[in-house]
Amino acid sequence: MSIVINHARTRLEAGALALGMGLRQARTVDTAQIARTAGFDWLFIDCEHNSMSIDVAAQIASAALAIGVTPLVRVPSEQHWMASRLLDNGAQGIVAPHVDTAEAAARLVSHCRFPPVGHRSMGGGLQQLGFETLPIDQACEAVDRHTLLVVMIESPQGVANCDEIAAVPGIDVLLIGTTDLSMEMGIPGQFEHPRIVQAYEKVIAACHRHGKYPGMGGMYTAPLFEKYVGLGARFILAGSDFAFLMQAARDRVALLRGIEPRA
Repeated sequence: MSIVINHARTRLEAGALALGMGLRQARTVDTAQIARTAGFDWLFIDCEHNSMSIDVAAQIASAALAIGVTPLVRVPSEQHWMASRLLDNGAQGIVAPHVDTAEAAARLVSHCRFPPVGHRSMGGGLQQLGFETLPIDQACEAVDRHTLLVVMIESPQGVANCDEIAAVPGIDVLLIGTTDLSMEMGIPGQFEHPRIVQAYEKVIAACHRHGKYPGMGGMYTAPLFEKYVGLGARFILAGSDFAFLMQAARDRVALLRGIEPRA
């Protein structure tokens, strides 16, 4: 069987961190190779906050799949038709934003996993199988086993319901979107606030009870990484192409501004 291994899932199952790179600016397939060379485990192809088309997202996902970087796509909330199309065209997982209830998590599973767990339609010719033809039952089982479904907890309601959300069969990761969560809590950007810490502790505990993986996003400084990885976050959105470009550009300008030209 030519199933393509989900590298991010493998890292998580081994107890290691799975590190992701967000794509906001990138539109070319060589981004996948850049991510691999840099050492990332997965791509966060963001179709919620950028203008990327489904076709571009699918092309980047295909390139990442072929070289062992797990392509995950964040779709706009409740747009499950987009999720299933991307899974049919190379993505190895879906990130659903603003999941506040177990019912919303169950709808994601219903659209993104094959029967008997969900109701995803089999389109055939799947890249995750290397386009190998398999008996339908084997194909469905293999693809589902290497698919990651990630729900984002981004509101106090989502935190309050995290135990029920984590209990939903077919969900793999509860990823806290800390920026939106802090805004919804009325403490925007206060990432070390006790309420944020308590939210992480609650979600991480729910993940442990139900065999799911806790994740973090929206916080990108060394002290914050150390703090929340120390609490138990394992699925880590490490930053975006936009942020990396800006940081490198600022560093280069600062370097050159510090060199005095000869008269």
